[in-house]
Amino acid sequence: MTHDPSPRTFLQSIEAMAAEAPEEGFSLRAIFDRLDERAFGAALFILALPCCIPFLYGVPQVVSLPMMVLAGQMAAGREEPWLPHKFGERKIDKKGLTRTARGGRKWFGWLEKIARPRFTFLMGDRGERVIGLFLVFFCASILVPLPSTNTVPGIGVAIVAFGLMARDGILVILGSIIGTAWIITLLALVALGVRTITGA
Repeated sequence: MTHDPSPRTFLQSIEAMAAEAPEEGFSLRAIFDRLDERAFGAALFILALPCCIPFLYGVPQVVSLPMMVLAGQMAAGREEPWLPHKFGERKIDKKGLTRTARGGRKWFGWLEKIARPRFTFLMGDRGERVIGLFLVFFCASILVPLPSTNTVPGIGVAIVAFGLMARDGILVILGSIIGTAWIITLLALVALGVRTITGA
């Protein structure tokens, strides 16, 4: 008797999509369609991955605004993610998709091993709105035009998003702590820079 192969994990699906991609890659809308995902956690995780990879130039700029749009929808209580046409048509080429898939496995493969439903009360309607609000600020910080400012908040968003997919409140809390610590650090650096310039 033969058995059906085990279903792909989410990271395996991203790896398979990258391997099958043409050189010009896929649009963000096509990526969502190919992965057949209609959840905020999955959409945000896909978009956050390129932001977590150091020296992956260009792709974080493609995905940062769509990430912020999706986080805003989540904070507003929308049930499913939706991308405006101009964002949905943005493309990630095969090279970017391949590096994203490899980076996802390297940096977040451990999440697949430990994620499980915990503290699921955090994923209620009100809880998800609060999480979405936090994610808006994390995503906004990725847009700051400073070197390496996308990596840390990207990691925070990715961990929160994976926690949402797995309904793992521990991961949601961990990612939120990382993102919040980054925001505080960024604000402190900005305040220090202002004080230095003004001589206060």
